[in-house]
Amino acid sequence: MSEIDPRALRNAFGAFMTGVTVITTKDADRNPVGFTANSFTSVSLDPPLVLVCLANSSSNYTTFSEAGGFAVNILSEGQIDVSNTFARPVEDRFAAVDWRAGPHGSPVFDGTSAWFDCSMFKTVDAGDHLILIGEVEAFENETAPGLGYARGAYVTPAAEVEALSNQADLMVSALIEHEGKVLLVDNGAGRLTLPEVVVRKDGASAALTRLIDDLGITAEPGFIYSVYEDAAREHQHISFLCQTAEGTPSRGVFTELTVSTLMDIADPAMCTMLERFAGESRMGNFGVYYGNQVSGEVRPLSQGS
Repeated sequence: MSEIDPRALRNAFGAFMTGVTVITTKDADRNPVGFTANSFTSVSLDPPLVLVCLANSSSNYTTFSEAGGFAVNILSEGQIDVSNTFARPVEDRFAAVDWRAGPHGSPVFDGTSAWFDCSMFKTVDAGDHLILIGEVEAFENETAPGLGYARGAYVTPAAEVEALSNQADLMVSALIEHEGKVLLVDNGAGRLTLPEVVVRKDGASAALTRLIDDLGITAEPGFIYSVYEDAAREHQHISFLCQTAEGTPSRGVFTELTVSTLMDIADPAMCTMLERFAGESRMGNFGVYYGNQVSGEVRPLSQGS
């Protein structure tokens, strides 16, 4: 068997869509500690067990390996900022969240989709991670939709559906990647653009499917990468990141996003988005842009501990 490329393996693991959680406990001095994790799953109903994986290199390793329990906070779609805070080396992560001690003592957050306060059932060494298995002592389950994560980007299906249903004059573009290059087409005036189409009454997903079919290639419709209001073109624009295409497109060419290529992009807002995509592709960590053609906010998920 050939040697496995860790980066490629990590990308493949990232194809599995997960929820986003913050795992918490208290250290020996009763100070709260926590980190963002998507390596969480239920294990058993009888007894009620859950598990999470913690990197051996984590600064929290000793605290969690010696703790008498931990809590799992399943973040809701509105808690992207909480996820980012606990994924980064912030001095006081808990200052950014409303929390309280759960019935078993570990910190639980307000506004989550659910939380589980657990006693430590067992720890298992597994490669470069420690598996924490907790027995659920108390939990709460709310109605807020959960925050998702896949292929380096947040997934917020409930918020996206609401945004799509409230928009008129909606344009969808396909950011289709193949071997590090992006499919660009002529805009009819000698400049470049992403393949795009106006959304009909059947919705954005159907429009994206038609667009990919029209291009004559095989590509998987992906997640929303950018949402912005383009006042200059008088429409709402949604760009879907579509992973790995196969076949020869009926129009356009897969092109590397060099400085000269970006200078040929017809729409300034799209050029800015593609500049961001080029940078994020090098890092392997994507975010979602919300705003307009001039300014907005990118909310990435950084890997933390």
